[in-house]
Amino acid sequence: MPSPFAKNVLTLMTGTSIAQAIPLLISPLLTRLYEPETFGILAIYMSILAVITVFSTGRYELAIVLPKRKTDAIHLVILSIYITIFISAITLLLAYLFGEYIAALLHSEEIVFWLFWIPISVLCVGIFQSLNYWCTRNKNFKMIARAKILQSIIYAITTISIGFFGFGTSGLILGLIFSQIAMALYLLKDNLLNVVLGIKTINFSKIFYLAKLYKKMPLLNLPNAFVDNMRLSGINILIGNFYTNAILGQFSLAWRMVQAPFAILGGSISQVFFQKLTETKPGYLTHTIYKIISKLFLIALIPFTLIFFYAENLFSIVFGEKWVIAGQIASILTPWLFINFLTSPISSVFIVLNKQEIMLYFSIIYMLTPLSILYIFKDTEILQILHIINLSMSILLLIFILMVLIYAKKYDKLSLQAKGL
Repeated sequence: MPSPFAKNVLTLMTGTSIAQAIPLLISPLLTRLYEPETFGILAIYMSILAVITVFSTGRYELAIVLPKRKTDAIHLVILSIYITIFISAITLLLAYLFGEYIAALLHSEEIVFWLFWIPISVLCVGIFQSLNYWCTRNKNFKMIARAKILQSIIYAITTISIGFFGFGTSGLILGLIFSQIAMALYLLKDNLLNVVLGIKTINFSKIFYLAKLYKKMPLLNLPNAFVDNMRLSGINILIGNFYTNAILGQFSLAWRMVQAPFAILGGSISQVFFQKLTETKPGYLTHTIYKIISKLFLIALIPFTLIFFYAENLFSIVFGEKWVIAGQIASILTPWLFINFLTSPISSVFIVLNKQEIMLYFSIIYMLTPLSILYIFKDTEILQILHIINLSMSILLLIFILMVLIYAKKYDKLSLQAKGL
């Protein structure tokens, strides 16, 4: 009989697989309805959003699963949502004051209009993140899976409908925004009672106490997440600046088609794995890490091998001849993304061990490496640069796995000594 961990992973995997299958199935249609340049504009929007949403909850949503008492967890949910509302308001003000300057900096006049939509996305993503971890705490993984499926359905309907009328970038970005609204409202609807109860019985002294207790989330985990998001966002922005939006669109499609399905799968496993880590018995952390890496390796080996050898042909057949470069990029990035898939769940080990500073130091190096390569070799052909980035990032991730195992073994040894074993 499957273990509770396996059941929870299967629940999220099933939901997220369906959710991911929908965008994948409509992608060949979208690549024919929209030009590479429009995918480039979408990539810029998502890059800006990714950076801002790191601040949207102060990263306190990660702490929701940690307290023993339910009332403490509810207060952390409320704290996260309050921070989200504040960050959304600040984002709107910045868009109003500096919108044109930001667009000029990004070499994209079209993005000015969409900057005013980012606060809505920030609000929805922040609410979803907060309630997502509330559901994780309560092991309500079915609700999370349904929310992701709903998001994909709304995205598909919006992008296809608007694309048929030839509105260009509008369809891709509006599809993203409407799907985020739907996803947030779904979790908010089913968890509204807990949120309202939390607001009615809110104790600001308790909130301040919990904010201080889990201060490492904004002080260490937030910078780490910011640096992590700045990596891909920075890559997108630099490609858009040094090359063209069309090249950025090619890179964006390649990244999304290869990384996104495995990222969502890895994210589902990570979410359940994170909850499992909090319950791991003393002395078993290293064993648990080895076990999850082995499973992920077997899951991903065949798909990534096929992508590495056949991506160029697959992309030109499935998405159209104008996306051949995206297929070449996908093939180049495969080793990096394969190892990244293996490491995605185990990064939460440093949160459980209260060693977020180690993760932060590594993330800074992991961010600066591809950005530095892009800047130094900006006059080089894009595919050659990506070969260098792929090799560098793969080596760094192998080093990261070694670091996790070293710290896990130290923790196991100390925990067993504390138990007198």
